[in-house]
Amino acid sequence: MTQLGSNALLIALVLSAYAATAAVVGARRGYPELFESARNAVFVVGGMTTVAAVALLYALITRDFSLEYVASYTSRDLPLFYTVSAFWAGQAGSLLLWAWTLALLSVAVLIQHQDEQQELLPYVTAVLMTTEAFFLILMLFASNPFARLGFTPPNGQGLNPLLQNLGMIFHPVTIYLGYVGFTVPFAFAVAALITGRLDDAWIRATRRWTLISWLFLSIGIGLGAQWAYLELGWGGYWGWDPVENASLMPWLTGTAYLHSVMIQERRGMLKVWNLLLILFTFGLTLLGTFITRSGIIESVHAFGVSSLGPYFLAFIALTVFGFLFLLFRRLAELRGENELDSLVSRESSFLLNNLILMGAAFATLWGTLFPMISEAVTGQEIAVSAPFFNQVNGPIFMVLIALIGVCPLIGWRRASPENLWRSFLWPMGAGLVVAGALLALEVRQGYALLAFGICAFVVMAIVLEFWRGMRARQRMTGENPLTALVRLTGKNQRRYGGYIVHLGVVFMAVGIVGSTFFKQETQASLAPGETLALGSYTLEYVKLAEVPAQNHTKVLATVNVYRDGRLLGVITPEKDYHHNQSEPTTEVAIRTTLAEDLYVILAGWEDGGAVASFKVIINPLVVWLWIGGAVLTAGTTFALWPSAQEVRRQVSRLATARVGSAPTG
Repeated sequence: MTQLGSNALLIALVLSAYAATAAVVGARRGYPELFESARNAVFVVGGMTTVAAVALLYALITRDFSLEYVASYTSRDLPLFYTVSAFWAGQAGSLLLWAWTLALLSVAVLIQHQDEQQELLPYVTAVLMTTEAFFLILMLFASNPFARLGFTPPNGQGLNPLLQNLGMIFHPVTIYLGYVGFTVPFAFAVAALITGRLDDAWIRATRRWTLISWLFLSIGIGLGAQWAYLELGWGGYWGWDPVENASLMPWLTGTAYLHSVMIQERRGMLKVWNLLLILFTFGLTLLGTFITRSGIIESVHAFGVSSLGPYFLAFIALTVFGFLFLLFRRLAELRGENELDSLVSRESSFLLNNLILMGAAFATLWGTLFPMISEAVTGQEIAVSAPFFNQVNGPIFMVLIALIGVCPLIGWRRASPENLWRSFLWPMGAGLVVAGALLALEVRQGYALLAFGICAFVVMAIVLEFWRGMRARQRMTGENPLTALVRLTGKNQRRYGGYIVHLGVVFMAVGIVGSTFFKQETQASLAPGETLALGSYTLEYVKLAEVPAQNHTKVLATVNVYRDGRLLGVITPEKDYHHNQSEPTTEVAIRTTLAEDLYVILAGWEDGGAVASFKVIINPLVVWLWIGGAVLTAGTTFALWPSAQEVRRQVSRLATARVGSAPTG
């Protein structure tokens, strides 16, 4: 079975190289049959990578420890659920997941666009298959998931206990789906530059692919933050770790791209900028993969030192310089159809939004790479820690949140003073009321007051957009408010889905501000029956117990939680001792409400539990970070969901294609 997997990867590499070459030659020479052959090769590549993926999964489940990868990431006592997730726990498996995902995505692109974008599609195929070939080369020549050991050990090393968490089952997969998905708009952009089809066709063709990729990357980042919060036992969710930053940077540039293309579609502006944004986004996904897999940085998320670095650097250089060469050739054809009419316009606010997002991406990139640069130049690594990122990106993100509320309130082209006053009156009032109410409650953190005021401003601006749209439809149709609202949003899914996404971002900002500025913590060593107090909570240590599990032993502390003298419940923070692992892992106990999280860590104990040490943290409003992520996901899904008109058009197109291909006579 494993030999079948290796052979499948080799066949996939040959066919992906053939598909890339045949697609270009067929397009350049005018041989449609050659492109059709390339298209068929893409389907076979999808099948071969699926065979390889199934072969590795089979080896993991059957505990084939003769494979180095299986022996490194599984063991006989590892639960089946985590055995499956070991597929992407290591470097070779994650590369296979990447190549498999890209191959299936390429198949989906060819099916989706089989009756459209015929001029662009051969070059799109070539870019997708060139990228596919690159990852197959990595596996076959640098990190083969089917490499065998010289012997078969009786048991494997097991999966890193930190990865034995539900969040880490889905977090890597969603991150990869986001990373890989951005290959599609990049491929269409390259195809547009090669063919000279520089109108909005390539943007329209990739709108949904881009949004899907952005959604998966957003979900992946959120799941990663939640994993850090639940599993690492430090009370935080984002530490500006290089691998965290690697996923955030393409998210920032991808967000800028999604906003910037609206200006091109509506006003025919920023064509060069949009092409650069998609290059930045795709390039940063490659850079993030390089950072994670080259071993040049130390991170709890990263893989060990490997030989992949030179491969990635060469491919990134080829990608960037090749794209820039094509871009410079077409600069004369990429002039904007219009110019900015006024600084007080929606176009200018979108442009400012873009600049701020790019500023945040650059600051994050600089802070991430600076330790490597300093070591290369001076021989001494100078660390850049969380305070740098917080001080630089904190104000940037605050301005960005404000712009979320400002953009919808300003009209296209030029806004009059009367319109500005009418649009900003209620949102500004809401912001001032919230800031004043917090002052009355004796909140004295200046940045927090400003941030909460901005969040209130944005929420009111979004509510006004829904209200005004609903009232306008009511006046035209006479519908009741609920019907008018439902039909309004249903006919404008992209616009109102975007507003829901913005609302989710504001909720996330509330969670971040609350947990950053108002966090409380303490720690103490307690004997059974003793208590510690923090805020309005009192915690009573009851006992310590040892409980065996399938592949580890749990040491649980029983703690009663009181508030104002009333028992709220029992929580059980724990330490887990996994077999074949010398260090225990921390499993925190969390009591969550809409107002705050009570976060309790079992730090250690003495004399079998006669004394236990606890660290207790109150994280205000942190649940709104997760609620905001859910709202963002819902809004993006709503914007993506095909409307009834789109479904009818698609059904009609497919029916026409079937009739046209049916035999006659």
